[in-house]
Amino acid sequence: MHGMRSLTKVMDVDSRRHTEFVDVTDAVSDIVRESGVDDGFALVYSQHTTARIHVNEHEPLLLEDLTSLLERVVPRDAFYHHDDFSVRTVNLTPGERINGHSHARGLFVPVSEHLPVSGGALMLGRWQRIFMLELDGPQSRKLVVKVAGIGVA
Repeated sequence: MHGMRSLTKVMDVDSRRHTEFVDVTDAVSDIVRESGVDDGFALVYSQHTTARIHVNEHEPLLLEDLTSLLERVVPRDAFYHHDDFSVRTVNLTPGERINGHSHARGLFVPVSEHLPVSGGALMLGRWQRIFMLELDGPQSRKLVVKVAGIGVA
């Protein structure tokens, strides 16, 4: 007997550095297994404008290269209107961070990834891992994982 199934979970993810690739693959895989979905999709979505989702190889030198690339393309010490609190009037909070560069870096990385599930598991390539890319850490973040598809009863 086959039937549609879905499961939505919110994951808490902590970062330790300003810019950091946090591997969340195992936690997402656990949610896929828990869902009972045999054939479908898993959506991994960041609820933050300065934390994104990225699929790539978990190779430390590559991750260092990608971090350096973000710094070259969107330098932390450049001027960003978002950081001029003398004129900015929207979405201000007490203790506001200087993080215009973090928002600008988000332009280059998607807020979510949609991944296929087959045989009750993520269909990742040999070296592929799922990362939360922290652009304004260290912080505690929330990721939404939604798994939907056909399950085996």
